[in-house]
This record gives sequence, structure tokens and C-alpha cells, in this order.
Amino acid sequence: MNKNLFYSLLVVLAASSYGILSTIIKVAMQHGFDSAEAVTSQYVVGFSLALLLFIFTQRKLPRLSKKSLIILLLAGIFTGTTGIVYGKSLNYLPASLAVVMLFQFTWVGMLIDCLLHRRLPKREEVISLIFLFAGTILAAGILDVDLSGIAWQGWVFGFAAAVSFSIFIQINSRPTEEISTIARMLIMSFFALVLISIFLSPEIVWNGQLFGAGLWKFGLLLGVFGIILPILLFTIAVPKVGGGMASILSAMELPVAITVSVVVLHESLTWIQIMGIILVLIGMTLPTLLTRNKAI
Repeated sequence: MNKNLFYSLLVVLAASSYGILSTIIKVAMQHGFDSAEAVTSQYVVGFSLALLLFIFTQRKLPRLSKKSLIILLLAGIFTGTTGIVYGKSLNYLPASLAVVMLFQFTWVGMLIDCLLHRRLPKREEVISLIFLFAGTILAAGILDVDLSGIAWQGWVFGFAAAVSFSIFIQINSRPTEEISTIARMLIMSFFALVLISIFLSPEIVWNGQLFGAGLWKFGLLLGVFGIILPILLFTIAVPKVGGGMASILSAMELPVAITVSVVVLHESLTWIQIMGIILVLIGMTLPTLLTRNKAI
């Protein structure tokens, strides 16, 4: 398999794992937990799993340079802030519109990548973003949503989630040579857990919610699909494909989120949404196809 294709598939898998999270959180809420408790359980269990992996495979952290420590600190912070502000946006926005706001990370991430590397967007990237934006609007099903009564806080938190996720992807494009992928995941998840504990619901650990009430079952799923898999895969693949391309490939989160919600939660799926999903998939694959055609 072509190496570029392999790393691109890893980014797609990482983004797909994020797409499962919203459905898991909704199921947890159906069992009596609120979103803050579910998100906190994700980071508590995710860090615990990362710690176990580290203990069984390495046990000793290497000495980090100041640069690497800053990269890991920022990566952990923006992992946590994405979860916090996206959860806040759901307090003001319909779920479909919150998804659309989050998916602004496609063009925000591209803009950040262009600024950092002092370049203009490539033709195939611009064409891809057009397909992604159109597909997101259709797939999220917001064409018939009344936007007049939505508070300004919803727009701010929603866009903040997109910016936070974009920065997270860019930071993950920076390699840390002296540390393994698992050790990097452990440190990132620790910093994210500290941030989450400050702003959400750390009391679930000692008030009986996490273990006594069974929240750990959802925390286990959220920890695997929201911490372990995406951090591992993004850490391996994003430095290889670049932050701009990773932003485009991460659009796979939307089709997965919609598909899982239809299968698990039995939500309706219209033909317009199906057309939107197809456009998103086209937008994701276009850069690779156009680049390959140039090479022929």
C-alpha cells in the first residue's frame, strides 16, 4: 500500500472514531447522565487506559526537551478545550447546527496551515473545501431550521470548537522525536484531564456516578474512541500528511456521526442528507485523486 494512502487512512479512522462519540453521549444521557458527566468520564477513563498501556509497554518517561513539552501541553489543552466548548455550544444550538459549526474546522484548519507555511491554498484544496462545505450543510439537515432565535453564545462556542479542533490537528502535525507515541498519548491525555477536571464534573470519581451508577461503561467507550484511538492515530499520521490535508480528511467524522445515529438511535435520514454525505466523501477524496492525476 502507498505510504501516503496508508497515513491518510489512519487520519480517516481517527476522525471516524470521533464521529461515534456524539451517539455514545446521547445514549449515556438516555440512561440518566448529563453531557458534562459523560465527557468527564471520557477523559478519566481515557487517561486511565493510556496509563495502563504505558505501564505495560514502557514504564519510564524519557527526558523531554522544552519544545516537546510545550507541544504536548498545547496538544492536551486543545484536546480538552474542544470537548468543553463543543459541549457548551449544544446548550444553545440544535445538534445539527452544532455539527455544522464544528465542521468549520475544515476551512479554519486549511487557513491556519496556509498561514503557518506562508502559502496559498492549492487548487485541489479549494475545490475540496467547496464540496465539504456544501455537503456539511446538506448532511446536517439544517436547511429547514429557524436560526432567528439562536443566542449569540451558541455561535461563539460552536466556532470556538472548530478553531480548537483545527489547532489540535496543527499541533499534532509537530513531531516529538524523543518520545514514543504511547508516552505522548499519556502526557496529552493527562493535560486534557486536568483541564476537563477544572471546567466540567470531576466529582463523578468520588460521588459514585462513575463506578456505582455504571457511568464507567460509557466512559470506557468514550475513552477508547475519544482518547486512545484518535490521539494514537493522529500522532502517527498527521505529521506525515500535513495539517491542511488532515483537516480535509477529518471531515469523515460527519458521515460517521450521522450513520451511527441512524443505526443506534434510529434517527431519520433524508435523501438530502444522503446527498450531503456523498458530497463530503467526494470532497475528502478529491485532493488525492487530483494530485494523482497530476503525477500521471
